[in-house]
Amino acid sequence: MALWIMAGITFREAARKKILWTALIAGFGFLVVFGLGLHYQLDDFSRGDMSAFLRYQILSAMLMVGLYTVDLLAVVMTILTSVDTISGEIASGTIQAIATKPMARWEVVVGKWLGFTGMLAVYVAMMFGGTLGVGYWIGGVTAQHPVRGGFLVFLECILALTVTFMFGTWFSTLTNGVIVLGLHGLAFLGGWLEQMSGFAEGSRLVLLGVLSSLVMPSEAIWRRAAFEMESPLAGSLQFSPFADISVPSYTMIGYAVVYLVIALSIAIYHFHQRDL
Repeated sequence: MALWIMAGITFREAARKKILWTALIAGFGFLVVFGLGLHYQLDDFSRGDMSAFLRYQILSAMLMVGLYTVDLLAVVMTILTSVDTISGEIASGTIQAIATKPMARWEVVVGKWLGFTGMLAVYVAMMFGGTLGVGYWIGGVTAQHPVRGGFLVFLECILALTVTFMFGTWFSTLTNGVIVLGLHGLAFLGGWLEQMSGFAEGSRLVLLGVLSSLVMPSEAIWRRAAFEMESPLAGSLQFSPFADISVPSYTMIGYAVVYLVIALSIAIYHFHQRDL
């Protein structure tokens, strides 16, 4: 019971944060710009003689760019809203008022984690669904497997959240944010290097990409999501930013889930051992 009370309190606190409302405003602005971009692109199409097939592929590519932007916004919002949840409350001493109540320390961590997970579910559903809705309403395009893609984007956000919680039991808010954003940047770079391996046979860039994914599998989750959602033609184009040159397998997704569980377990253990 205490676990769900903590989850509810955390959900309400997270919903009141200014950074969340800023992210929602930015997300709404993105949807407006994205919709206008599709509208203007269709207007340009009406003045030419491009085939319907090629038009659809271009609009599908624009949809994928939009979904990639949503993924980036969601991950960054996840980190910024949760970065001071553990570390900030420890530094300010407010965590003592919670930890001294008849509530196990693991319930504090897991309750807060569940609260943020609920918030992320709402945010991802709104942004992801909004982008798909705008794409279909204005451009008549949709993703290949939107449910799989949306679930993977949500999984990537939960992974970022869990890693933020884990480092929050060790470091200050600022240090925590730098570490998690740095790890996500490393994963991003490794993922793109792995994609670039398609231009050089036998390239060792694949090894760099795999190693970076093992350190932080967030980008690998997105690349699998992109593979699930993009059209077969877009994936076959070697020069496309979403080309399926090197697609993470479901084994890597399973690794990301295990990674997430271990990170949450470490956060629970270290918070339990830490002197507050």
